[in-house]
Amino acid sequence: MTDLKQLRRSLAVLGGIGVVAVVVAGCASSSGGGSSKSNSKGPLVIGASVSLTGDFSDSGKAVKRGYDLWASTVNANGGVLGRKVQMKIVDDASSTTQVVTNYQNLINKDHVNLTFGPFSTLLTIPASRVAKRYGYAFLAPAGGGPDVFKQNLDNFFFVQPAPTTQSGNVFANWILSLPAADQPKTAAYAELDDPFSAPIAESLRAKFEAAGIRTVYKQVYPAETQDLSPVMAALVAKKPDMIIGGTQSNDAYAQVKSLVQLKYSPKFMYQSNGANDPLNYPDKVGAKNTEGIMSAADWFPGSTAVGSAAFTAAYIKAYGGTAQQVDDSSAEAYSVGQLIEAVAKKTGKIDNATIIKSLHSGTWQTLLGSLSWSANGSPSGEFNLVQWQKSALVPVFPTTIAKATPQHPKPNWGG
Repeated sequence: MTDLKQLRRSLAVLGGIGVVAVVVAGCASSSGGGSSKSNSKGPLVIGASVSLTGDFSDSGKAVKRGYDLWASTVNANGGVLGRKVQMKIVDDASSTTQVVTNYQNLINKDHVNLTFGPFSTLLTIPASRVAKRYGYAFLAPAGGGPDVFKQNLDNFFFVQPAPTTQSGNVFANWILSLPAADQPKTAAYAELDDPFSAPIAESLRAKFEAAGIRTVYKQVYPAETQDLSPVMAALVAKKPDMIIGGTQSNDAYAQVKSLVQLKYSPKFMYQSNGANDPLNYPDKVGAKNTEGIMSAADWFPGSTAVGSAAFTAAYIKAYGGTAQQVDDSSAEAYSVGQLIEAVAKKTGKIDNATIIKSLHSGTWQTLLGSLSWSANGSPSGEFNLVQWQKSALVPVFPTTIAKATPQHPKPNWGG
């Protein structure tokens, strides 16, 4: 297991990473802007650092499946501008230092033509800086926390409908659309100290407090916390109507397990990440304990977005399971590839400068719907609210995409 204390220390010195990248950039040749590489008829080599081990590995493996599936699909159709795609994916072990080393090596040693992003804001921040120094476009299927966009990098594109801090907006909109008698009166917030998770929970807290929903408990816990029982016991003591979990994966599982042990089931429960993983979540918390829990997602089985039906069929053929078990992290990663295809088709070129310039204009169709970005790579759409109902994760709000009516209050555990 990755030492998360090291991750926190590494994040604190991210500013130094940018300096290191500048020094290395001055000593090494850049293949990102090289026209000879980008215009060759050889394989299109795409490098990506993905968390295959460590604390982000569940989601990291889903990202890898999406990248690999896109590559095999596009190659079956002749490649990109006649060039076969080769994905070179390396493990960053969920480490901020390793992710920097990986992208430095992919660019300077492996001379990849393009780079795709890792999982999590924690890793995307330093990785995107490396890509920027070498003139590479950086399309990331995850990692849309506020600090990513504060960098104002013109080569960065977050391939989701909206910044992650806005992913909880759809939950707030649904809660506040309920009749006043049905809305929660009190709320508790348990937040991972992470640049993705905590900002989502804090954004929700601000909205709910402004609407008169009283905060009875708030706790930000360190990333290295192994036992969440004390946090959740203190939370339960306040008997909140609603629990907001600013979570990644492992802590999302731990929150639910603690609540089950404490025999406390809130009327409403939302988790920023973990609960939107249809493959791992039921196994980690118990299939009967998922019922009624909510999260945000940008893709869902049955979506009518461009290529969704073909993606779903190809995913099941390649990895097995059912449509309900397809993680939206895989759809996000696949959408990164869709964008590369779209730029190539529109421009007849597939170099980094062309990708950056092209994606900064117009709207682009993907599995996630229509995407467009501001100058700093921030997308301008919105997420969907999903809920566990009868052992399936289904979209329930807004009504334009809902496949089921939102269930409330949340059923008791195991029911």
